[in-house]
Amino acid sequence: MQEPASLMQVDPNATSIVVVKDDPQNGGFQQAESIIHYSKRLQDDLHTIGMKIKQHEDNIKFLKSQKNKLDDSILDLQVTLGKYHSSSTTTIENEDRSHRQSEEEIHEQILQHEKSAAGILCQLKARHGTQASHLTLTKDLLGIVATLGKVDDDNLSRLFSEYLGIENILAIVCKTYEGVKALEIHDKEGCINKSTGLHGLGASIGRALEGRFTIAISSYFHRPYAGDFVPDDPQRRLDLLKPRLANGECPPGFLGFAVNMINVDTANLFCVTANGHGLRETLFYNLFSRLQVYKTRAEMLNALPCISDGALSLDGGMIRATGVFSLGNRQDVDVRFPKPSVVSGLPEIYLGTERQIQELKWKKEKMVEDTKREQALLDNAKFKFDRKKQEFLKFLAESSSYASQHQMHAAQSRGTPR
Repeated sequence: MQEPASLMQVDPNATSIVVVKDDPQNGGFQQAESIIHYSKRLQDDLHTIGMKIKQHEDNIKFLKSQKNKLDDSILDLQVTLGKYHSSSTTTIENEDRSHRQSEEEIHEQILQHEKSAAGILCQLKARHGTQASHLTLTKDLLGIVATLGKVDDDNLSRLFSEYLGIENILAIVCKTYEGVKALEIHDKEGCINKSTGLHGLGASIGRALEGRFTIAISSYFHRPYAGDFVPDDPQRRLDLLKPRLANGECPPGFLGFAVNMINVDTANLFCVTANGHGLRETLFYNLFSRLQVYKTRAEMLNALPCISDGALSLDGGMIRATGVFSLGNRQDVDVRFPKPSVVSGLPEIYLGTERQIQELKWKKEKMVEDTKREQALLDNAKFKFDRKKQEFLKFLAESSSYASQHQMHAAQSRGTPR
């Protein structure tokens, strides 16, 4: 046996260390054959585990080298963005002031729902700023639905909010199920532990959480959009087939699909989920599906034959599903999507660079996760190797003792002096 580097290599073709002379009178031959066979099997096991250890070590080395390359690429792209910012920061800040104010208004609207989960999270952010995102409770959160998308037109924003309803517009979006578990903890009897999670946070700031609240998990959506995207579109809008009447023409007054009228921040366009999906094809596609938007109620009703997942009209018409109409006066929801920021008007080269950075960061995160898995497999293989080595050494010691005793008995039976 040899033990170079971090593992012991065992030659599976090596002759067994244990050699017992043949003694047909007392069955020594069979016993010796059994010892040799078991010794060979242990050596083979050690060799197999040793090869697995080397494979995991090579994989980790490769993943780390690839991660370093991604770090370098990300840094280079960030330097490029920094050069752009240095020449245009003042202009962007002046143009974006009104849009930032619009976002602040949305947060104020959410804060009015004092005892809601969204209201409590907004209060936490207002009090602790960026530090709030580093808390165990919130580090897995993407945000509140109303803050994850923007809509150009105020009237359209109100329609979308009414269609979704206050429960969905205030829904909290998590990256994984781990984030959900941190928000609400139950005891052994299944009762909510009011001193932990969002309930404990609400109590600590004098806003006891009441009723139910909705959580969406971006990585758990069972029906993400699986089609193509609009070519060369910086917003990665979904390439959905337009509705067609029996004559093959698009219905008059059709403006588009609601899911494509949501503007998503660049950071959330790519790689929000482990499978590389963004918020448009997961969260917003599940909320709106193929909801159509028309200019007028009359045009919407004329298009009924080709409406499958509901429709809205700018004058307040609403069809929630095939054969399900919402009539009566409009009911404005006080929380709406804000207007898009000026970033949507930035040059395509800038947006393209941001997209590249997001994609590389996602690949880096995947690589880090793969490295963790390989490390866990390596640790497990080393543990098995050490255990198998101890078993082999113990077997050698016992076999050696047996061989000595056997030789002694054989000598005695032949009357040979010791």
